[in-house]
Amino acid sequence: MNTYLGANNIVSPLGFTTASNMEALLQGTAAVKQQHFPFSESLFCCSKIEETDLNTRFSRLSKIDAFTHLEKMCILSINDVVKQSGIDLKNKENLLIISTTKGNIDVLEGAYKNIDSHRGYLSEFAKTVGKFFDCGFAPLVVSNACISGLLAIIIAKRLIENKSYKNIIVCGADIISEFTLSGFKSFNALSEVPARPFDKNRIGINLGEAASSILLSSDAISTIKISSGNSANDANHISGPSRNGDGLFQAVKNTLGDSKIKTVDFISAHGTATEYNDEMESVAFSRAQLHQVPLNSLKGYYGHTLGAAGVLESVVAVQSLLSNTLIQSAGFDTKGTSHELNVIKKTEHKVINSCLKTASGFGGCNAAALFEKV
Repeated sequence: MNTYLGANNIVSPLGFTTASNMEALLQGTAAVKQQHFPFSESLFCCSKIEETDLNTRFSRLSKIDAFTHLEKMCILSINDVVKQSGIDLKNKENLLIISTTKGNIDVLEGAYKNIDSHRGYLSEFAKTVGKFFDCGFAPLVVSNACISGLLAIIIAKRLIENKSYKNIIVCGADIISEFTLSGFKSFNALSEVPARPFDKNRIGINLGEAASSILLSSDAISTIKISSGNSANDANHISGPSRNGDGLFQAVKNTLGDSKIKTVDFISAHGTATEYNDEMESVAFSRAQLHQVPLNSLKGYYGHTLGAAGVLESVVAVQSLLSNTLIQSAGFDTKGTSHELNVIKKTEHKVINSCLKTASGFGGCNAAALFEKV
C-alpha cells in the first residue's frame, strides 16, 4: 500500500500559505532577524510570527482571546489543509497528529490572563486544537525533541499502512519563548547573526516559530508518496550529537534499505548551523555514501522551528519535487565540515524524483524519510 502526501500549509513569518512561503524561498527571502524580547536586554536573531498578523487572520475563524498564540497558529494551518482537501476530522477514518517540543510553554510563563494553566500540558493543548475541529478521536501528540515533526509523519504512514486510518493530518508547531531562548543560550548555541548551516564560519542556531500541516492518505491524492521512514537513537548524550553519526546513519541506512529506489536526488538535511550537529551530519552522509547528493538546510531562512521543523521542511521538500526545484541553502559559502557535502549554493531547476529528509535531536534521536514521485 502506498501512502500519499497531499494538501499542505505553512504558517510562518514568510506567509500563511505554502504558496507564499515558497515564493519567498525562491526569492531568497529569510525570516530571521534580530529582535528584542521583554525578558532580556540582549537582541536575539530569530524568526517570529507577529501577533497582530496572526490575530487578523484568526479573527475570521474565531475569537482571538480564547486561544493561545500556538493554538491559533495550529488551527490556521490545519484549517487550510481541511479546506483544500475537504477532509472531515469528525469522521473516525481520519486522525489529527500534532508534533511539538514545548507546546503552550508561554502559558506556564504567565502570558495569558484568561487561559487555564492546564493548557500548558501537551495533551490539553492538543485537545483544545482538536475540539475546534470536532475531531472524532483525540489528537495524537508526538513529542521527541527536534525529530518530532518528521517522526509524526513516519508514524502517520505506519498507521495508514496498518489500515488504522484512511487519512491523517500531521501538524507540527512550536513558538519562541523565554524558556527556549534561555535554554539554547545556556548552551552557548545561539547566533546573533543569521545561521550559516554547514559553513566554515557558522556560529550557532537561530530559533524560529511556525506551524505546518500536511495530509497523508491511502488514496492517490497526489503524485508524491512517502515510500519509507525510520528512526534511530544512538543514546550518545543528553544534548550533544554522536561524533560518528551512528544514529543518523542507521536511520538513513534503514530508510534507503526499505525502499526500491537506487538514487536519491537531493537531501533536505537538519542543518542547525551548530558546530557538532553539522559535522555529525557530514560524517553520517559520508558513511551512507551520499556526500555527492545535492543537499540543503532551511534553517538559514526560518531558524530552527523545533517541533514544526520536520513538517515544514517536508512540505518544502514536496513542493521542490513537484516544481523540480533545488532551493539554495541560505548562509552557506565555504565548506565547514571534515567530510564533503554537496551543499546547494544557488537555487536551480532540475528534474528531481526523490528526496531524503532527515532530522536529529537531543538525546541522540534521529529520523529519516524518503519522498518519491509516483
